[in-house]
This record gives sequence, structure tokens and C-alpha cells, in this order.
Amino acid sequence: MAQRDYYEILGLQKGASKEDIKKAFRKLARQYHPDVNKEASAEEKFKEIQEAYAVLSDDDKKARYDQYGHAAFDQQGGFDASGFDFGDIFSEIFGGRGGFGGFGFGGQQRNPNAPRQGNDLQMSMDISFEEAAFGVKKDVRVTRQETCGHCKGSGGEKPTDVHTCSQCNGRGTVQTVQQTPFGRFAQEGVCPKCHGKGKTVDQACHECRGAGQVSRQATIEVSVPAGIDNGQTLRVSGQGEAGINGGPSGDLYITFRVLPSKIYQRQGYDVHIDVPVSYAQAALGAKVDVPTLHGTVEFSIPEGTQPGAEFRLRGKGIQNLNSSRLGDQYVKVKVEVPKKLSRKQKDLLKQLDAELGGHPSSEKSWWDKVFN
Repeated sequence: MAQRDYYEILGLQKGASKEDIKKAFRKLARQYHPDVNKEASAEEKFKEIQEAYAVLSDDDKKARYDQYGHAAFDQQGGFDASGFDFGDIFSEIFGGRGGFGGFGFGGQQRNPNAPRQGNDLQMSMDISFEEAAFGVKKDVRVTRQETCGHCKGSGGEKPTDVHTCSQCNGRGTVQTVQQTPFGRFAQEGVCPKCHGKGKTVDQACHECRGAGQVSRQATIEVSVPAGIDNGQTLRVSGQGEAGINGGPSGDLYITFRVLPSKIYQRQGYDVHIDVPVSYAQAALGAKVDVPTLHGTVEFSIPEGTQPGAEFRLRGKGIQNLNSSRLGDQYVKVKVEVPKKLSRKQKDLLKQLDAELGGHPSSEKSWWDKVFN
């Protein structure tokens, strides 16, 4: 039966560069890997892609193939590809694991009994504006996988119930070799006896049923740092799910929703506040009490303060998340115009208006801007 051209299999033209060959293989391996593609023809297609790459990625074999085609290997009884190491490229394609399911193709295999870190957990938490500004301690409840207290994670009812798998010798994978017209190709698969665990159990633990872990609720005290802002995430180290085979626990990630304040608005580590004053206070100047996160302070409004004027109170803002430095507070003046006046108040305002000339002092310059 005629064999397909290796360049055609990888979708390349003859003379393709080594980088192009590698790039094409990566793309096709992702597409046809049997753990990803469940079509009936995927496995055969995947083996065909491996065959093509094993030849074209090797400078010597590629040179012979370019000159003689498949006959280059027929003359020598085919080449033995069982020693070809796909480990590095599969590590690139599948995130350093040597392939899906934790096993590779001719490369280094992951030890199923090696310690592995537990899964991370994520949650959200609502806190008040003041709690975010000053920090707070909060108790949170999480449901997580913890190491079984009875079997200590082994999965067996007794320590003597746990054994190294006799079929894979604890590796979790077994190797199968397929003979092709171009040599022998070795492929790793999950051990059918231990299902990739590397060990077998005579009698499963009655508490975790052999899983080695149980689901439990836990209460964790979390120290929320001063200065945390809305949408920021805090990592609580080691409070995720328990590790496997004695590995470290995962982490807990908490994303905060800071509830809005009734009077403050936050911008970075600064806070802003609107302070109402009367017309007379703005015109004559006055001392007014201004609330801050750090207590009420007396602030002097200067004479002739205009509506919307903003003043800064240094060091009255929020603490920087990574230092002890404090932001500032900005006070915006809102001049309140009375809605209801007595006859006497109206007469007094008319007298004042007459004294001031009946027009705003800035009216002339305003009209100048309009017409010039």
C-alpha cells in the first residue's frame, strides 16, 4: 500500500524549514491527540503525524527522505522510532505534562505517587468602605477537600491494604509498541489495573471510600489589609484544598466587593467629599466641621469661596496597601441657595444686591469672552 508523503501529512511543501515542521506538528498534534479528538480515525491520524515528524525533524533522516522518499527506509528494513523522544515538544504543546492525562510519548513520565499541590479555591467577599480603608479581620466559611483523617490520604482501610501496582510498578502508565512499515512506535497509556494511580488498594478506607480526601467545611480567619480596593484579590496561602501524596495545600483567593460610602468617593488612595455651606459662609469665610475617615476636623473656608472650590486635607485619605503612607482628602464646597425666604430676608438680599451693583462682579469679563 502506497504511503502518504510526510510533507503532505503535515500540510507542508518539500524543503520546509525545521521551525515550520515543528509548528505544523504542534498544530496537528493538538488537533488529533486521542485525549482531545474522539473521532474514530483520530488515533491513526495522530500516529501518522508522529511518524512524519519523527523523520522530518531529524536532519539525517530528512535528508535521506528528501532524496529517496520512503525507499530510503525500505532499503534498511525501516527505522526504529521507539527511541524517538517526543517529550520536549509534547511538554511545549500540553503545558509541561508531556501530554494529556499526565503521560507523554517517549519522554519523561510524571510519577503518580509524587507529591502534588492541592487545588486553589476562589470566593468573593463584601466589605464596607471603612473596612477597606482600615483593614479588618473576617471569618469565612469554605467547603474544600481535606486529607482523610482515617487513612491519612492513602485510600486504604489499613496501611497494609495499599500496594504498589504490580503491572506498572508504580508508574501509573504502561507502554505499548506498534509495528509499522517504518519501524516500531512506542506509546504510553494509563495503566488499566491501577487507572493511573500507581498503587492498588485491597480494602478501601470506610471514611473516604479510597479517595484519600473528604469534603469538609472550614472556618478561616482572614486578615483584610488596610487599603484594599474594590475588585482586588487577596491570596490566603495554604487555605485551599489539601495536596495529594503529601503535597502542599492550594491557596484561597478572595476578591473583594467594597460597598459604596454614603458621603465619601474613593479615587486611588484619596477620598473626596462634598461639604455644604451657606451663601454667607462662602462670602464671608467661616470655620466648618468636616468629617474625615480619621475623625472630624475644623476647616477654615476662606472669604469669597466660590461654589465648587476644592481644598485638600493632607494625610486624611486611605492607607497605601503596600506602605504606611496615607492619601489625601479633597473637600468640595457646595454653596446652598435657600429655596424659601421670608419677606424680611428677601428685602435684605435686595439691599445687598443693590450695594453690590446689581450684577455679578465677573459679568463684564464673561460677556467679553462671549463676543471676543
